[in-house]
Amino acid sequence: MPRAATTSDVFNAVAEDKRRQIIDLLTNGREWSVGEIVVNLGLPQPTVSKHLGVLRTVGLVEVRKDGQSRLYRLNAARIKPVYDWAKTFEQHWTTQLDRIKARAERSAAVAKETKQPVTPAKEKL
Repeated sequence: MPRAATTSDVFNAVAEDKRRQIIDLLTNGREWSVGEIVVNLGLPQPTVSKHLGVLRTVGLVEVRKDGQSRLYRLNAARIKPVYDWAKTFEQHWTTQLDRIKARAERSAAVAKETKQPVTPAKEKL
């Protein structure tokens, strides 16, 4: 089965590490020129421009022209579908963290009663 185009949706667009790096850089809310992104991320200009094009196509970045420069800004509302999807796993993460905490507390209580040093449990999550 062929892979979906990177411009088909937000999920495919953020699947690429360099695009996530650009998104991370743009999260501060200010506008960035391509040159500033190149300098900050240490990526070649053609690579940055290509990835900005993908992010623009799916609506994750907005661009405005300022003289001869193009300034890019994150449209964070467009990443909400990724957040909503990942949030479905929150209960799993919470349950796992609760189990780890309970296990650590049991180990600490046993160690205190027996005056033994606390050692990490070897049981499986």
